[in-house]
Amino acid sequence: MGGLRKLTASFVVSGPCGVAVRDRLKHLTAQDERVLRAVGAHQGALASGDLKARCADGLEHGAETWAARKRQLTKVSSSRIAGAITKATHDQWALARRCQAAHIRNLDAGIRTLRHRLSLPVGERGTKRAAGGYRSKSEWFRKSRRLAALEDRHTAAVAEWQAGRVRVVRGGKRLLNTRHHLTQAQLAEDQWRERWETGRWFLAADGESGKRFGNETIRVTPDGEVSIRLPAPLAHLANAQHGRYTLTARIAFAHRGAEWADRIAANRAVAYRIHLDVERGRWYLTASWQRLAVQTIPLETARARGMIGVDTNADHFAAYRLDRHGNPVGEPHRFGYDLSGTAGHRDAQIRHALTRLINWAVRVGVAAIGIEDLDFTPEKTREKHGRRKRFRQLISGIPTGKLKARLVSMAAEHGLSVVAVDPAYTSLWGAQHWQKPLTTPHRTMSRHDAAGIAIGRRALGHPIRRRTAPPPHDRSDRAGHRTAQAGPGDRGREGTRPPTTDQPPGGPSPSGKRKREPSASNTVRDAPSTQQWVQDSLMHAG
Repeated sequence: MGGLRKLTASFVVSGPCGVAVRDRLKHLTAQDERVLRAVGAHQGALASGDLKARCADGLEHGAETWAARKRQLTKVSSSRIAGAITKATHDQWALARRCQAAHIRNLDAGIRTLRHRLSLPVGERGTKRAAGGYRSKSEWFRKSRRLAALEDRHTAAVAEWQAGRVRVVRGGKRLLNTRHHLTQAQLAEDQWRERWETGRWFLAADGESGKRFGNETIRVTPDGEVSIRLPAPLAHLANAQHGRYTLTARIAFAHRGAEWADRIAANRAVAYRIHLDVERGRWYLTASWQRLAVQTIPLETARARGMIGVDTNADHFAAYRLDRHGNPVGEPHRFGYDLSGTAGHRDAQIRHALTRLINWAVRVGVAAIGIEDLDFTPEKTREKHGRRKRFRQLISGIPTGKLKARLVSMAAEHGLSVVAVDPAYTSLWGAQHWQKPLTTPHRTMSRHDAAGIAIGRRALGHPIRRRTAPPPHDRSDRAGHRTAQAGPGDRGREGTRPPTTDQPPGGPSPSGKRKREPSASNTVRDAPSTQQWVQDSLMHAG
């Protein structure tokens, strides 16, 4: 095993701790929409000003500055709205800070790779572990210029990190840049302006346990009535008591509606968010709440009824069912998806593929799904895969973070656990040990199908190889049995092969001794033996 990196242990992924459901606000009147737009624009302006103040504070932020900002917002809104805005501001600033740290790490990786390759002679071949020198002097020169550019970017990024300066755009940097490319985006200026203003609105409220129906700012009653507590400058728009505006629309959550109703009946906290889909012209209300984290079962319990190993690829999941001994059962399954198009389309494709995978897992009766703990962060650098543009696009296009979150939350609803395994060598060793043996005239095994078996075996705690090497001598009592062998009580285990005898069907011979069939003469050294030893090389338990 020399030269191979150490594999991390498999583990059961923790279950989800939050829930979010959404429903459409239908049949809104013109007055309803005017009020929603006015509240969203007013509170969005407050959120933008608060974010600017938070960025100006930088690393000097503390409880006192937070309280001062909240007092200023309370004067023009309410204490609850001010608390929601400041909390959202802190979350956004912290996210920008984490992205800044990731950018610095990415620059570090690129600089290290460039320095290594520039230090090698031109034309020196690389290895599997490290890249070689550049192919020509002109490429060496261009890369030396790129190294200088990355070092400048790194210096500037580190200086901003140390100063606590972040770059945040409310509404999104991508939408902001679209303003300069309206022709390519096929948008008119007024269309872009509407999307920009809508993206900067703030129509959200955190829940409060103990308050009526779990939220005092945006209140939803059990019969679906939605009312909003208006900020002080817009109190004249109220159509109900205590400065509230009640919408004519009614909501009814089709998904998790009973769970939501139980929470608001007990006055437990529920957070709400209202937003407008500009492209469709539809208003939506999203409800979210926290719940007790799903208790993860022990790893041995997850392995008790077998496992489904899943190999994640650019366009499909390759899945294979294994019993608890690691033997493949049945045929390989593939669940395709298309990751092109918009983010909504990609997300829908992932959800549809995961739904089919989970339904199949429930039908076959396994307790867990094994999947690779993928993280392509160190693999995306341009300096490591410069010419392999298609490969870089491939690994960048796989939504590993969203995939993990989706799979864990959807599997938990069906009582399934997710076992994460180290992804090292699963495709290589799976193809080496499983692709050819399982290929038949009626079954075509791909490299991805074999990788699914390798992932499942690693999740079960078995080695990826079908079986270990036989003993060095002709009999096991000289060197011991195989290191991977089932226990005495397991059916189909590898055991002693009974020799062919002339024992009658009704019982042993009258002498009580077994008799072998006559074999070839031992005087002829090259004579082949007539005894046939048959073993299914795929049936094993370890």
